[in-house]
Amino acid sequence: MKLTARQVDTSRPKDKPYKLSDGGGLYLLVNPNGSRYWRLKYRIAGKEKLLALGVYPDITLAVARQKRADAKKVLAAGGDPGQEKQEEKQAKEQAVANSFERLAMEWHTHKSTSWSEGYAEHLLMYLKKDIFPFIGQKAITDISQVEMLNVLRKMEQRGVLDKLKKPVRPAGRYSPMPLLPVERSTTLYPIWLAR
Repeated sequence: MKLTARQVDTSRPKDKPYKLSDGGGLYLLVNPNGSRYWRLKYRIAGKEKLLALGVYPDITLAVARQKRADAKKVLAAGGDPGQEKQEEKQAKEQAVANSFERLAMEWHTHKSTSWSEGYAEHLLMYLKKDIFPFIGQKAITDISQVEMLNVLRKMEQRGVLDKLKKPVRPAGRYSPMPLLPVERSTTLYPIWLAR
């Protein structure tokens, strides 16, 4: 029998963990501490597996059902939703490891030994103020030319573009695409950007 939103909402902790089943392998695990977790039990190659779908109430009954449907599609196509979720998690971790901010900081640390202390500090300040808030958390390979150009135009308006020409260039060595030129705007000089 399928769950109702009310049943899920009014579920209360007991002395031991218990499950409220929605069918099709989907259930809500209610723990003695009051935490409630959506889980999906499924089989692949004869082996039973468990997929964590999220925490209630962040994940509603409707969203949990949609996640179940998505997982069933993966299974129908011969895939493993648990493995797919793990691969997505690893891809996100890799993106963080290859974020513009992380690589720019690595570059700054490496190069700053050959700069004056004042120049290194100013450069770092401009990176933190003018670039990181906009593209710092993006994977270097996910930053488009348009995004980078928008950041540079904001810097140009503030009069700090010349200070950051150097940190923009090394981004290309981390990108699978070669460095690409950007058209000259009315005041923006030619700059090479990583795609």
